[in-house]
Amino acid sequence: QVQLVESGGDLVQAGGSLRLSCVASGSAYSINIMGWYRQAPGKQRELVASITSGGRTNYADSVKGRFTISRDNAKNTVYLQMHSLNPEDTGVYYCNAGAYSGRGYSIYWGQGTQVTVSS
Repeated sequence: QVQLVESGGDLVQAGGSLRLSCVASGSAYSINIMGWYRQAPGKQRELVASITSGGRTNYADSVKGRFTISRDNAKNTVYLQMHSLNPEDTGVYYCNAGAYSGRGYSIYWGQGTQVTVSS
């Protein structure tokens, strides 16, 4: 079992910046991909950015050039640095991880952290 704990969500004005963190814990697992998803009120959860254990990144078109995902494998932590935030970035941001264990490959989710961008 992998536990994911997010932090860093806050209320920020448009044009501002935030940095989200997600720490993974557990035993007998090997994390492959980690990522951030978000869900705005009344909308489906969508991928924001992901990063593989080797550092390959993928971004939603809406955040390219503004958000940067990074990862510290030694600390089992993934970060999402967000700049030039706008109200459309408001939502609950969820950390996601795909991990191998003796039981195979499983997907894990954190509880989410709220990001609110005021205009």
